[in-house]
Amino acid sequence: MEAKNGRFGIHGGQYIPETLMNAVIELEKAYNHYKNDPEFQKELQDLFNDYAGRPSRLYYAAKMTADLGGAKIYLKREDLNHTGAHKINNVLGQALLAKKMGKTRLIAETGAGQHGVATATAAALMGMECVVFMGKEDTERQALNVYRMRLMGATVIPVTSGTATLKDAVSEAMREWTNRIEDTHYCLGSCMGPHPFPTIVRDFQSVISKEIKEQILEKEGRLPDAVIACVGGGSNAIGAFYNFIEDKEVRLIGCEAAGRGIDTFETAATINTGKLGIFHGMKSYFCQDEYGQIAPVYSISAGLDYPGIGPEHANLHDIGRAEYVPVTDEESVQAFEYLSRMEGIIPAIESAHALSYAMKLAPTMSKDQIIVVNISGRGDKDCAAIARYRGENIYD
Repeated sequence: MEAKNGRFGIHGGQYIPETLMNAVIELEKAYNHYKNDPEFQKELQDLFNDYAGRPSRLYYAAKMTADLGGAKIYLKREDLNHTGAHKINNVLGQALLAKKMGKTRLIAETGAGQHGVATATAAALMGMECVVFMGKEDTERQALNVYRMRLMGATVIPVTSGTATLKDAVSEAMREWTNRIEDTHYCLGSCMGPHPFPTIVRDFQSVISKEIKEQILEKEGRLPDAVIACVGGGSNAIGAFYNFIEDKEVRLIGCEAAGRGIDTFETAATINTGKLGIFHGMKSYFCQDEYGQIAPVYSISAGLDYPGIGPEHANLHDIGRAEYVPVTDEESVQAFEYLSRMEGIIPAIESAHALSYAMKLAPTMSKDQIIVVNISGRGDKDCAAIARYRGENIYD
């Protein structure tokens, strides 16, 4: 499903100030050129393989499968990528593109810190300057990732405006890009923002579903019955879904952060509670208050703590091709602990949202059916926060 005029159905578009128009047009032109350039593709593939450690494994979770007593469960191990999450796929692509465009400086926003770490990593690798905007609230709950970014030479700027979380970091990064277009590329971390970002990020992340498809055909000789991924802005999910969109027999299930429940104000489940709006350069669904202002959202997961969803997901929802289900903090923490004990794999709290739904779904399916869960990241970064949630005080 391709964006027509930068739109997925009614969603997407370019709702940006005039000052950014030239940068976005320049980016689209460069991307359209390089995405079909065999030399660019080879360079990127080499980085994926030799630097990031792709292809990531597709692991059959035999103990979990037996314990739940239903569908076979496979885990797509994006947590094994260099830097510990799917974020590196998109960042290596964008950093290489920026380098080809003659840019010398990368800026990025980050929530949980994984995208910031990935951007700092690519900037160090490619000899570029790097500035990361991160909500002050998030710099405190993800102190280790802040240290990792600074260790690799990035400048981390805590954002104190608004709710001091991910949405405010995005706003600040966009403001900064307006000031320094000539030498700076804004390395957006999710499949959102003004066109062409949702398409660029989706294309670089689609390596996930490309590999899942090849790997599951090799292991099982057929496609899975369901692919499940967590959704904030939605980059790991669109990456896991993309190459299955035309395979109508494969259910695509996105798991949103319900926080303390979709019947409360402390939630970030956009499809389940949001309304159509325009924010951060795109038309999509957003969590809004009664006056149509962007609502403060909440999730135990800093990476899913975003009040909107990427335009391609919004459209997949509209046309009924993908389902979006809410998963609470408590359900996610239980899944985080379950996978750690059951398979010896500590997932990111973001990924645990997807696992939680798989744990509910698998027992309702037959033993010859197959679920693939995208483990979008590893959970080291979340251990202190989950321990605190359980009433134990440990330090990073």
